[in-house]
Amino acid sequence: MIEHAGHLPGLDREALRWREVSHSAWGESVTIALPELDGAQAAALCEHVRSNARARLKRMDTARIVTAIDAAVARLLDRGHPLRRKAEHLLPIVTGYDRETVRLGLTGYLKTFRRPQLLRFLAEDFANPAVLDGFQPTPKGGYLRAHGPELLLHVWAGNVPALSLWSLICGLLVKAGSVGKLASAEPLTAGWFASLLAEIDPELGECLAIVWWKGGEAAAEPVFLREADTVMAYGGNDTLAALRAKLPVTTRFLPHGHKIGFGVIAREALDSRKAPALARLAAHDVARYEQQGCYSPQLLFVERGGRVAPAEFARYLAQELGALVHRHPRRALSQGEAASIAAWRGAQEMRAMDGGAELLGEPSDSWSVIHVEAPETLSPTGLNRMLKLVSVDSLDEVPALVAPYRSFLQTAGVAVAPERLFLLAERLGAVGVSRVAPLGRMTAPEAGWHHDGRFSLLDLVTLTEIEQSTEAVAEGFAPYVD
Repeated sequence: MIEHAGHLPGLDREALRWREVSHSAWGESVTIALPELDGAQAAALCEHVRSNARARLKRMDTARIVTAIDAAVARLLDRGHPLRRKAEHLLPIVTGYDRETVRLGLTGYLKTFRRPQLLRFLAEDFANPAVLDGFQPTPKGGYLRAHGPELLLHVWAGNVPALSLWSLICGLLVKAGSVGKLASAEPLTAGWFASLLAEIDPELGECLAIVWWKGGEAAAEPVFLREADTVMAYGGNDTLAALRAKLPVTTRFLPHGHKIGFGVIAREALDSRKAPALARLAAHDVARYEQQGCYSPQLLFVERGGRVAPAEFARYLAQELGALVHRHPRRALSQGEAASIAAWRGAQEMRAMDGGAELLGEPSDSWSVIHVEAPETLSPTGLNRMLKLVSVDSLDEVPALVAPYRSFLQTAGVAVAPERLFLLAERLGAVGVSRVAPLGRMTAPEAGWHHDGRFSLLDLVTLTEIEQSTEAVAEGFAPYVD
């Protein structure tokens, strides 16, 4: 079968060139047709989206946009809807993730964008979300209005299915005309979502486009980079640096690059009742999307002094990772991923032979856990269910151990008592951690979370302010003035 990707309002699909790319996994194959636009087509698409955004989207009430998004998400949550069935069938083949991981992941993620959660997005970033619809009074006096970009370009990564929806929906909430660049590794969900929006609210569907090009090679790329006034991009740091270099100096650039997550487990969380359940939660964070997300844990710091020692907790964790293989088998690895895992595991085997470390899992297993007795700094693993567990005498040691990776820190998953939570969070925040979540929820951020410590919506807008003195002076020119 051939599945056409993208959403291209205003363009004649028959006149476009399509590149067909095949994907295979779990004994099935699918061919994805990706649109390849030339420079003229790219320019026409940008103009179509921008002009429709000016004429329609900018004049819509935010409530109407929220209603349309909520309706589209409701259809994708309905397992009987044709697009949901298609997603559950095709995404495992395209991404390689097992069907149950995709099914559960889609449901959990999509619930982030129902109406109550969208209102939380708005309330999180705006004291008065009505500033998106018109001038509103400010506490200090005067009035304030928020304007989204006329043309917002999204450049997506494909490491996690449906990741594109986060920024696309944020753009819609601030009434930005949007063009999204699909990732080759997951080129489907954004186009499906856009087509649903166009079906539910045709005017809204004219204000966004979903495209694809091969980075650095396509004639369309310089057009999109030149036309956008804001670019939000996800990917590797080298890719983001190259993209930044291509943008005009006046373009607002919002990059989201490499991050590394870790967990912190306090001694009070380690007894014979709590530890097995905690290991199960941590294992799910590790296995969900194979540590590909920026929020996924690659290392756990475990405090000594609990009734369950760190070494015993490592064995609990190994048991849980082994059990997950049957319900959520690991996706097939690329040659590069397999080499990375082999190199990482080989280094851990040498450490275990030298003493002071215990390596759990056989080379043939689809997971590995290395337990290290001596404290050491945070470091990345081979991903794909490779985890390091480091023993520490006190959680007070952890901030210094992760500080060398300050620019790469984002999510810390914690299991600590309330009286220690805020002190630990204060110290982790001081070295760069921007999100503290419970183990088991590291890979499921809450609606409205501050990605990389920034605002989801507020970073996208420009504020127009009418100063109080301006209003006072205007009174002097009113027709009713004596």
